Amino acid sequence: MGEFKRMTTQDLVHLKQALVLARRGYGQTSPNPMVGAILVKGSRVLGRGWHKHAGGPHAEVEAIKDAIARGRKLNGATLYVTLEPCCTTGRTPPCTRAILDAGIKRVVAAVQDPNPLHSGRGFALLQKAGLSVLCASHLCTDSPKPSSLDRVVRDCEVLNESFNHWIVHRTPFVTVKAAMSLDGKIATSDGHSKWITGTEARDWGMHLRAGHDAIIVGVNTILADDPSLTLRSKSGLAVEKTPPLRRIILDSRARTPSTARVLNDSQAHTTTVVVGHGANPRKVAALARKADVLRVPVGKRGVNLSSLLRRLGKEGVVNALVEGGGEVNASFLLGGLAQRVAFFYAPKILAGRDALKAVAGNGAATRNQVLRLHDLHCKKFGRDLFLSARVVNPLKSPLDRSLSAR
Repeated sequence: MGEFKRMTTQDLVHLKQALVLARRGYGQTSPNPMVGAILVKGSRVLGRGWHKHAGGPHAEVEAIKDAIARGRKLNGATLYVTLEPCCTTGRTPPCTRAILDAGIKRVVAAVQDPNPLHSGRGFALLQKAGLSVLCASHLCTDSPKPSSLDRVVRDCEVLNESFNHWIVHRTPFVTVKAAMSLDGKIATSDGHSKWITGTEARDWGMHLRAGHDAIIVGVNTILADDPSLTLRSKSGLAVEKTPPLRRIILDSRARTPSTARVLNDSQAHTTTVVVGHGANPRKVAALARKADVLRVPVGKRGVNLSSLLRRLGKEGVVNALVEGGGEVNASFLLGGLAQRVAFFYAPKILAGRDALKAVAGNGAATRNQVLRLHDLHCKKFGRDLFLSARVVNPLKSPLDRSLSAR
């Protein structure tokens, strides 16, 4: 691209500030990425902005509007943005046009657009118009000791890892979430599981839900617990998000009872029951009167999850949180369909050969079939431990491998 390959300490500071702004869009921007932007001239910040919701102005435009509202002149300013500015017209005009019209002379972006159809085009257009363009991810190294620049780029990539996956594969980025004892059990042999983890861990579980487009459970979870599968505040009150959280029930034989909470509460319109083509027509019709019913092919172990994910991806579901039992969790993980795990561990031992496992299924038959995790992050919530990690599997694209390897 011929850009100036020099990143100053001030550049890094402002990119970090733009990243903080981008995070304000958590759970609100789907199917768009979270993006933050800040305008600077000399040492003076002229304006700030972040993408607030899909269909609304992008971060660059928000920052320009903020600067204009403050009476600031933008000629010669530098724009710091967490993602390459768009150059195509969608629900909003291209950001590159707004940048050029504003008189901005330098653009420093953290990462390039992952969309193969657009990647690098925004940079090229701006550079052709005479702007200085610098992309931080182009300057990263493979050093085992990441620099400040590497960490900023990595944080910007992780922020939008769901979008990065969806825009390439057009299937949701899947995270398998489970709360378990230290010996990996989610319930006693008689099904008792409430509550394994403490309040702080459960609050973080709600935070994870808020950042996802859909939550997926199996019908056995509905039959055993009749959960609400809603977003709740720390006080326990139900809250809504935009776009709304979809509740997806894997139910190949249409066994979900008509009395289930997910079919009768105020959020019933967000519930989708996934049934097989051979499900009882009478039961399917009863479900369809209360919720959306989606028919997909069925395999030996129930719903064909690959087919379901392709369908959800076409419907704009960027990411999905699997909160199933051991069999559902295993189907996603051992089927190579999950990209991340989010596991909560309580300092308890349930034991018992018949106690329910967080991940069941047939397990790995050979050492080569063992799922490996990397890019591990641990955090304590009260007395509980939270572990989040990327899943390594052979189905990953080169993009996924590069994101998790940094």
